[in-house]
Order: sequence, then C-alpha cells, then structure tokens
Amino acid sequence: MGNFLPPSLQAAVPTIMQLSYLVAMVLFILGIKKLSSPDTARKGNQMASLGMLLGVVITLLNKGILTFEFIIAGIVVGGVIGIVAARKVAMTAMPEMVALFNGFGGGASALVAWGSLVMAANPAMLGNQVTVTIGISVFIGSITFTGSVIAYGKLQGMISGNPITFPGQHIFNLLITIAGIAFIGLLTASPSSALFLGILFGLSLLLGILMVIPIGGADMPVVISLLNSMSGLAASATGFVINNNLLIISGALVGAAGFILTTIMCKSMNRKLTNVLFGAFGGEGAAAPEASADRNVNQTSADDVAIQTSYSDKVAIIPGYGLAVAQAQHVLKEVADKLEEKGVEVMYGIHPVAGRMPGHMNVLLAEADVPYDQLYDMDEINREMPSTDVVLIIGANDVVNPAAKTQPDSPIYGMPVINVEEAQRTIIFKRSLSPGFSGIDNELFYADDNQMFFGDAKDSLTKLADELKEL
Repeated sequence: MGNFLPPSLQAAVPTIMQLSYLVAMVLFILGIKKLSSPDTARKGNQMASLGMLLGVVITLLNKGILTFEFIIAGIVVGGVIGIVAARKVAMTAMPEMVALFNGFGGGASALVAWGSLVMAANPAMLGNQVTVTIGISVFIGSITFTGSVIAYGKLQGMISGNPITFPGQHIFNLLITIAGIAFIGLLTASPSSALFLGILFGLSLLLGILMVIPIGGADMPVVISLLNSMSGLAASATGFVINNNLLIISGALVGAAGFILTTIMCKSMNRKLTNVLFGAFGGEGAAAPEASADRNVNQTSADDVAIQTSYSDKVAIIPGYGLAVAQAQHVLKEVADKLEEKGVEVMYGIHPVAGRMPGHMNVLLAEADVPYDQLYDMDEINREMPSTDVVLIIGANDVVNPAAKTQPDSPIYGMPVINVEEAQRTIIFKRSLSPGFSGIDNELFYADDNQMFFGDAKDSLTKLADELKEL
C-alpha cells in the first residue's frame, strides 16, 4: 500500500492495516455468533463475507502488488464458478459441495505454505519456527484435500459408501502419520530439500485418502465437520507462515467451530471420535435382513393418511435424507399448511445427525419457508411425543430406530433418537423396507401402531396434499 500512497500517509499505513484487520476479525466473530440462530444466520453469513472481502483487499494492498491481472482473472473465473455451482447445486448435493469447500480450503493452505518455502530467496534463513509451520500446513492441508475428495466421492456415489478396509490399515495409517511428522523434522533441518518437501506432500495426500475410505456413510456428517475443522487449522498455520494475523485468527475460529461441532455430532450419536474414525460403521447398499421379507407391515394410502391427520390435534413431522433426495420439502410445506388451515398443530422434529451434513434438514426446510418456530430439536420434540396424535416420518430411518434403546447388540445402541413410538400413530413415508445408513433393520416398520406409505416421498406427499384439499 505504501508504494503508491502520498508520503504523508505512508507512515500511517501499518496502523491502517492493523485497524482494518481488526474490523475484519470483529465481522468474523459477529458473523459466527449470528449463525447460531436461523433468524440471523443470513445476516451473519453476509457479515463474515464482508470481513473476508475486507481482509483480501487489505492483504493484497499490504503486499504492494501493482499488477493485478492474474489476480482479477482468478477472482472472476472463481467467482463465476462459485455462483453457478451454488445456484445449480441440488439440496441433496449440498453435503458434497461443503466437502469440496473443505478440501479446496485445505489444498489452498498447503499450496501457499509450499510456495512460501519454494519461492524464498534463501529457505535456510526462514528459521525453524517458520519451516515447522510450513510443514504442518502442508501436512494438514493435504490430508484435508484428499480426505474431502474421498468424502465427496462417497456422498456422490462415485465411491462406495461402505467402509473400505484392508488388513492392518490402521497400523499402516499410523506409520504414515509418524513418517509425515518425521519428514516435517527433516524439512526443518534441511529446508532447501525439495525431496523432503515432495515426500511430505505425497505422504499427506495418501494419508487423507486412507483416513476417510474406511469410514462408512453413516458417519459422513461427522467426517465433514471434522474436515472443516482441519481446513481451519491448515489456514491458521499458513497465517503464521505468511505472518498474516487475519488468517491466523479466522483459521483458528473455523478450526475451533468445526471441532466443537464434531464433538456435538459425536455426542448426538453417543459415539467417540476415535470410534467414528476407526469403527468402519455403516454404509450404503446394505440389504435388509432376509427375515424382514416374511414380516407383516401395515400399509396405508393418501386418503387414509389425510383422514388421520385432518382429525388430529397435533401432528409431528420428522424429516430425513429421503426428503432431500425426493426434493419434497415444498410439497411437505403445502401439506403442513393444509393441516394448519384445519386447525391442526404442526411441528417439525430435527435430529442433530439427520441428513448427510450438520444442519442439513434445517437448511432444507428453510428453503421451503417453514417457520423457524416450528422447528424443534431432538430434546424438545421428544417432550411432545406423548401428546402427539400422528407422526409423519419422511425419509428418516436410523434417527427414529427403537433399536438404539432396546437392542444392546445393535451398532446404534445408545444413540439418542426421536421417541416417535410414544405417539399414538406413526406413518413412515419410504420407498421400501431397506435399512438406513447404519445398514440395520428398523423394528418400527413392523410395529402395530405404525403404517408404511410406500413410494417416492414427493409423489406420496403430493397425493396427500390433494386428498387434504378434498376433505
């Protein structure tokens, strides 16, 4: 900035820079604070985005960059890709997009750290502290990148959602981790060695792949939040490399927020993080037990569901990933509106790990303009269940499975679930009797007080909405 300002203002440049960084940091903190409430989340996102824009502009000016052709080109190309991707992405693919965001953030941090070392006039003069930080940034950032790509592949169906393991995999991963740490030390001792840097980069990329492939689809929400935390840590480490306070603090905020969310998610599943990373739990493509084919279920139809719900005092709706797959949130809102017109109290129960990413159901329902005050978290909706007449379970499975409370040998035993069986009637909207991400059968399907409404959720809800209009 000082290269082209009048001499009278050049002395004030450092102060202006630090004050601008302070404003950006405050915007970040306030933005994250406002994300805690659906009512203020949009404003919080805007504030944090403004803080990032301010930080980028000030950083570029601080470095005295006078030729911005490539930077502007990158902003334009990246901005267009980002806008198109954000507008075109389906709600079902939002977890995949978040996974890619995490990966690109980690990859960018690793590349910046790499560039800082490679482009240094004399790497040996950087000092041990900077070189160690470069190694850490490359290590964490590269793991985040490939780990996020694998998570994206699992969520997108390009890679099997089932755990992919081989004998001795965890020991092999541990050895790679130790080797990576060792090469950080070797790089610190010999910062001019392109070989050590290249090997560290390669080991990190491999470790990211091997860490995520043994994790099943049931744990993908936790993996996404953990990778988000790692991308923040990589960014913070890179901030130390390039001596940028804004990057240090913003990365630390993302890292801490991601780790807190990971902890909350694990608690919601009653599982330890180590069990998530090494348990190889759940996946796609699991078949329902053969015995299920011989068990009777109570089937229902749109007209029957319309009558039951219309004459109810209270109806609870439990959304799951099937709702997102069917893109049925708007039709569901129409059904809820019709019920409310008939004087029925409608509420939505949101399990913390419903869907494939944290807050997936909240975002889905917000897209359909569902009022925030109708969204109940798990503890709140459980208190309402004994007084609920009908529960409509739309594409949810594991989060309402009674096995979590009744079968000690079940892999989801101990996981907090929504106590839908305490209501007078449950109605499950589902294509078939196939299990959820955990790969286990759901006893609720065969309960006397449960009915199955088979079919695509959007088609079934459309039929229900039509029947409600006729009543």
